[in-house]
Parts: sequence; structure tokens; C-alpha cells
Amino acid sequence: MDREVFRRRDPSPGTGLMAVLDAQRKDAPPYEIPWPPEPAEEVKRDSFVFESFTAADAWELGHMIYARLLLVEPQKPKLISISLASGQVLFQAAVGSGTTPDNETWVQRKRNTVLRFGTSTWFQRCKYFCDEKAFAEKFGMSPQQAEKYAIHGGGVPIRVKGVEGIVAVVVVSGLKQHEDHGVIVDVIRSNWRSIGDPAD
Repeated sequence: MDREVFRRRDPSPGTGLMAVLDAQRKDAPPYEIPWPPEPAEEVKRDSFVFESFTAADAWELGHMIYARLLLVEPQKPKLISISLASGQVLFQAAVGSGTTPDNETWVQRKRNTVLRFGTSTWFQRCKYFCDEKAFAEKFGMSPQQAEKYAIHGGGVPIRVKGVEGIVAVVVVSGLKQHEDHGVIVDVIRSNWRSIGDPAD
């Protein structure tokens, strides 16, 4: 079965930045992150195939996520990172003050999981029921190897139609793991649409 292919609803440049400015208004409504599904088979859908994905798309997506995170627990520091599979970072920003090198470590561990297994980290979390020991044993990892990976929500793969393998990885760190995952998926589904759907 072919996967859905997604295209940005509004391809205008600066859409993400405008979302940030709107979120910074004092009267901006609070945002509640949708709780993602937990059955592993349902979570498989949280791996997206885009029509294209450029540095400009990463910039827009990063700002759209930033805008949403401004409205969630402002006192809690969060980190957004969008990188290519090669490791090149296209967008990275801290939301709120107080991020530490540990946030960057979590980003790297989540990215490693997405790139090695080709799924979201939330999928791995649901598949192994949060059991990191079972996850490590399944793949014959030593403790030193296992610490390079995280099966906590917040890492989502981006694929592109006609391109083999993962093209980019979107990571959020700093909230509860279901929120880290949920905000990425919600922002993509709100701002990208399936090519097969009628235009809004």
C-alpha cells in the first residue's frame, strides 16, 4: 500500500514566522498537545512522506513547532532540532531559557533511533512498552551501545516521495515524551495536507 504524500497547505514564505509572532501575542489562546495513539500499528502512521523537503521547509516547520511550544508550559525549556539524515542541522532553536547540554544529548539519542530503525521514537516506545532493557536485548546492544539510543517520544522521520530512506529527522526535547511526539505530528498534520485531499 502506497503511503500518503504530504504537501504544505500554504507554501508562502514566512508562514512559520507569522505563527511565532501570533503566538507571542498576550491574548494568544493556550495550546493543548493532542495525545498520540499508543498501539504500535497505529503509530506507524506518524512517519511522513513529503512531496519535497528543503531547507526552506525545515525553516517553516521549525518555526511552526516553535510557535506551538511557546504556548505550552512557558517556564519549561524545550529544544527543537531538524536535521538531514547526513547529520547536517537545518533548524535548531531553544524555546524558553534554561536548556542544557542534556537536551542536546536527548536530541542526538532520539535522532540515532530514528535513523537506525526508520520509525518514530514513539513507535519504538510503544512497541517495547517503555522497556529499554528489552529494546537493548532485542538488538544485542551492550549498555554502552544502548545509551546512544532513546525510545522516548519526540523523534519523527521525514521521507520524500521517490527518495529511498529517511531524508530528515525532526526532534523535540524537554516536555513529557508523548508531548514531544504529539506536537511534531500535530503541527505537520495541521500545516501539510495529503496530496489526495481536496485543497482547503
